[in-house]
Amino acid sequence: MPDLFAYTDGACSGNPGPGGWGVLLLAKDGETIVKERTLEGGEADTTNNRMELMAAIMALETLAKASSITVVTDSAYVKNGVTGWIHGWKRNGWKTAAKKPVKNADLWQRLDEAQARHDVTWKWIKGHAGHEENERADELARAGMAPFKT
Repeated sequence: MPDLFAYTDGACSGNPGPGGWGVLLLAKDGETIVKERTLEGGEADTTNNRMELMAAIMALETLAKASSITVVTDSAYVKNGVTGWIHGWKRNGWKTAAKKPVKNADLWQRLDEAQARHDVTWKWIKGHAGHEENERADELARAGMAPFKT
């Protein structure tokens, strides 16, 4: 059974502004890529954080059956949120420790639901640091944003 990886990225031109998300899904047998699939999309008026979240959501929602997958993101916001902060937010009724509403709660809830179907390992890597798969995800995010730029 090949190992599944999702390399995700978001992009925004202005923050808020037109944005895009991209996903590079890879099934690997060792170092050999067995299957590859790309996803991209965007919105006319959004933020970088929302696009980072959408990339992770779409990576997980796209999988037809429950899977073991490693999601690789260059967003500390997504990685820290989904592996740490989200537990407190859920306990506090989607409020922060300061009792304020969680920003992007709609997407955090969607991501929480999407990851519940799978066995997900979350990994953070530095963006724009020459990681080939991350660079490809960035290209997809920029392509997803392109139709919304004026």
